[in-house]
Amino acid sequence: MLFKEIPVHENTRQRLLSLADNDRIPHALLIEGPSGTGKFALARAFAQYIHCTGRKPGDKDSCGVCPSCIQHQSMSHIDTHYVFPVVKLDKMTNAPVSDDFLTEWKEYLDGRRFMDFSVWTETFDKKNAQPITYANESGALLRKLSFAAHGSKYKVVLWWLPEKMNEEAANKILKMLEEPWEDTLFIMVSDNPKELLPTIYSRVQRISTGRVADSVIAGILETERGIGSEDAMSIAHNADGSVTAALRSIGSRSNENEFFNMFVTLMRQAYQRKIADLKEWSAVLATLGREKEIKFYEYSVRLIRENFIYNFKLPQLNYLNSTESAFSVRFARFINERNVEKLIEVFDKARIDIAGNANGKIVNLDVAIKVILLLKQ
Repeated sequence: MLFKEIPVHENTRQRLLSLADNDRIPHALLIEGPSGTGKFALARAFAQYIHCTGRKPGDKDSCGVCPSCIQHQSMSHIDTHYVFPVVKLDKMTNAPVSDDFLTEWKEYLDGRRFMDFSVWTETFDKKNAQPITYANESGALLRKLSFAAHGSKYKVVLWWLPEKMNEEAANKILKMLEEPWEDTLFIMVSDNPKELLPTIYSRVQRISTGRVADSVIAGILETERGIGSEDAMSIAHNADGSVTAALRSIGSRSNENEFFNMFVTLMRQAYQRKIADLKEWSAVLATLGREKEIKFYEYSVRLIRENFIYNFKLPQLNYLNSTESAFSVRFARFINERNVEKLIEVFDKARIDIAGNANGKIVNLDVAIKVILLLKQ
């Protein structure tokens, strides 16, 4: 992984380069920040930069062509070790370690700059799997790190999501961090550093990264996925600074289209007071299943808020895709200061009720009747 392949966190890149160029790399480094923002890609690029034998003074990236860089690109560098959460499969008698799933891990990382824990979880094809790092990992690491570095000055441990360690593993890893080998570097990447054992957290040098700017995410969607600028900015805004969330949203756009059509149908039939049609609408929504019903009401809250903002005639504040924007031209005037909070409250309550196993048809019809009354305010 080259730094130039990562279009985010320029300040963090400069800081990592400075640590390496000035030979001030800490024995344990933690890159922390929101999920889906490219932190692990930065860690991989940093490890490659450390091992690169072809870079010259003043270079701001690995050379990409020396034997070390080629090994990093194939994830086969002899002095680079990976640690990541895994799952104990039914056929296993002992708790697994990362090396047991190294083939799957390399396939998962291939071409990936933005990590997605849910996608990694699906790799194990085990229902309700919760990948963690087991205590056995410390023993496996101890055996590998006890040997001297083979072709580099440093052995590097790239550790994804150390907060997923169980308590026994954390206590064993703590000893390694307290008494590190001189030629070993731990580069950890965390989405939730508060979940780390405090004694571990206090023994690492931390570099924080923030959310990715909406404009940067939108640019990635436009140039790499061919999304139109208006839709790209809408997706980016709703991704809350996570490139992974934005990419995941593209994959679920069919759901959003379905939710949009359901929302439009609700509003039109409610405005026309078509009770019989709304009863049928309620039943159709209930057939989507509990999870989709919850997502629909979350989507509806967003669309109500966006339509209220639309009335201020400040396009820079709106994050609607092209289809939603076309609908809002005529619909936004029905959402005003008299009903916006009440509508949001209705949808929020429906979401909570559905999550609490309430009868979907009854909840949905109740929502429809309340919308009839609120649209007239």
